[in-house]
Amino acid sequence: MTVPVLGACSGSAEDDVRGAATTFLEAWAGGDTAAAARATTDPDAAATLLEQTATDLPDARLSSGIGTVAVDGASATVTWTATWDLAAAPDWAYSATLHLREDGDEWQVVAEPTIVHPELGEGQHLVLARSLPDRAPITDAAGAPLFAPTEVVNVGVDRAQVTDLPALADALSQATGIAAEEIVADVEAAPAGQFVPVITLRRPDFEEIRAEVFDLPGAVFPTETRLLTPSSRFAVALLGRVGAATAEVIEETQENGSPRYAAGDQLGLSGLQRAFQEQLAGTAGFTVSVVSTDDNTADAGQEIGSVAPEPGSPLQTPIVPAVQNAADGAVGGQELPTHLVVVRPGTGEILAVSSNAAADAGNALSGRFPPGSSMKTITATALLSARALDPDSPVPCPGTTLVEGREFENQDQFDLGTVPFRQAFAQSCNTTFIQQALLLPDPALSDAAAGYGVGAEWQLPVGVFSGSVPSGSTGTTKAANAIGQGEVLMSPAQLALVAGAVASGTPAAPVEVLDAEAAGPTPGGPGPQVLEALRSMMREVVLTGTAKALAGRGEVYGKTGTAEFGSNTPPDAHGWFMGYQLGGSQGDIAFAVLVEGGQSSSTAVAVTNAFLGAL
Repeated sequence: MTVPVLGACSGSAEDDVRGAATTFLEAWAGGDTAAAARATTDPDAAATLLEQTATDLPDARLSSGIGTVAVDGASATVTWTATWDLAAAPDWAYSATLHLREDGDEWQVVAEPTIVHPELGEGQHLVLARSLPDRAPITDAAGAPLFAPTEVVNVGVDRAQVTDLPALADALSQATGIAAEEIVADVEAAPAGQFVPVITLRRPDFEEIRAEVFDLPGAVFPTETRLLTPSSRFAVALLGRVGAATAEVIEETQENGSPRYAAGDQLGLSGLQRAFQEQLAGTAGFTVSVVSTDDNTADAGQEIGSVAPEPGSPLQTPIVPAVQNAADGAVGGQELPTHLVVVRPGTGEILAVSSNAAADAGNALSGRFPPGSSMKTITATALLSARALDPDSPVPCPGTTLVEGREFENQDQFDLGTVPFRQAFAQSCNTTFIQQALLLPDPALSDAAAGYGVGAEWQLPVGVFSGSVPSGSTGTTKAANAIGQGEVLMSPAQLALVAGAVASGTPAAPVEVLDAEAAGPTPGGPGPQVLEALRSMMREVVLTGTAKALAGRGEVYGKTGTAEFGSNTPPDAHGWFMGYQLGGSQGDIAFAVLVEGGQSSSTAVAVTNAFLGAL
């Protein structure tokens, strides 16, 4: 007679059976297949079976729970629940039964395939097939996806086919721009038979060099499909890239020590794609099938377990492709590292983030650069707010001025004499701004900057450097800060936000994702009278001042900047232009342009001109 026992058993036989089953399952779950096999009637067969299961379910972790125990003479059964923590897939759980046999004074688990799964038979094993949902899209302001499946060509080397490595490396270097020494080192370090990547190109880009590389002995060109933006530089600092999972990302996204992703998965590697990886990727699914040992394909077997993949959810950005494309075209015409960031006045929505191939794209958002005379928008804000001046106030603009023994000068020491404040602003008179700013309280520049959000700790998925304007600077440092040198630093993104605040009268925190939580408190900003005065001065810059090359581009306002850096004589300088356009084809927009090492603001004005002309 069979007697089922639930929970703790009172009879010694049931206790012994439970103990034997527990010993087997705990050893198996602990990864000690040899110990688990010794607890069975046929250790060799059991070890083979359990080792095969470890191969079938790689990196999976088993946990078990024992249910009922039933003893019938020298035989017994134990029901149990198996839960497999599958690597980079949902858990797989099922109910099963162990059969045990008494041998002398010991109980042993019967070594049969069903110890792994009730449906597993002799000559069979498991096949795990993991499935991924399509990645959810990152969309533009209109809801259109910004990434699409795109064919790429992986230009690389098959070491076994190489006849002359130096010659091959030189030829590939000429075609791709990758250093020949780097190619040689990578090939020599790679194991025999391993593909050595050199560069990955979109199909049209590969076709441009095809004739130069296709017949090179040892060069190979496997293709694949990747999720890519319309062009290689399209808002890359913000949107980021999708690519094969790196060890860093796999480790970073573990949950309770178990990886969520596997090698070969396409994951977000940077930007919003990485910041919102879990939302966009969704959840993997799987099927487990029983197949013959002669056939390893899941399709040929019986499915015994599955979880459907769950798709992720889209992420909408404020990116406007027409604006982004115009920005990309404008910066693409420059050889020097160049950035252009565009925002929507009043909302802080980032419409475009553009950097050319020569630039570190991250500098558009998080770069730390002296802003030069574009800082004069903030210095003017402080002066106007203090009611020390208005746009028509007469101010001296000498060629040089002395502060604590240090001489500051205008470009080429130009001397305007005494002119209205608006003209000193339009012509970017350093000496005027230094002399006037030194009359302000020491925190005045910092306070004015803070009204535009400068110095805020923005909480964003992709970091934006909000700038730095020290509050306690005095003397020559305070003088230098007033003209965007000294200790003042700014990013193109933050300077575009300053321009947007002037344009709209409503300072705003930056917005990278629509309908997301605010990146920080709304800055206070200057009063309407100050802004009205400042706008008239920024308009004068375009009509008669240092940016008059933009006078034909509609209603444009702005401020140029040349920011010296480094220790060369004469010093190197960055070129800046920050400003806004009202009533253009894309509505009101604000922007900042930085040409690293551009030497003059005229380079940034030229980029702005190309940008506005392309809209």
